[in-house]
Amino acid sequence: MDGVFKWPQRVYYQHTDAGGMVFHANYLAFMENARTEMLQAADVDLGKLLRDDGVCFVVHSANIRFIKPGLLNDMLTTTARVEKVGRARMVFDQQVRRGEELLVEATITIACVDAKTYKLILVPAAIREKFTDARTQAGK
Repeated sequence: MDGVFKWPQRVYYQHTDAGGMVFHANYLAFMENARTEMLQAADVDLGKLLRDDGVCFVVHSANIRFIKPGLLNDMLTTTARVEKVGRARMVFDQQVRRGEELLVEATITIACVDAKTYKLILVPAAIREKFTDARTQAGK
């Protein structure tokens, strides 16, 4: 893994507002999809983690910059790259592009929490190691 995960997404009617542009909140869903698929590609099964270990991830913060609109029927690519793995949080750099054109960029911080209490817990060691290793290999 080169550290950047890419996930394709077509813009459907359901993603747009009355002007035919992607409704701003849908970019968060696109980014969530990319992060989930990135973890899945790294053999991290979020469903199994929740069911077997009572561990889940929630968005702690999101800093988003909207540059240009995605339009109905565009093919977009959403990227996800782990910037930092902390004790209880992971920071992702994410982008949404139409071809080479940057539409949206964001820094999303997710927190690892206990599924019953919603209190912060440590990011599982296996996840921390996978993404720390990936960043080291990418020269970060």
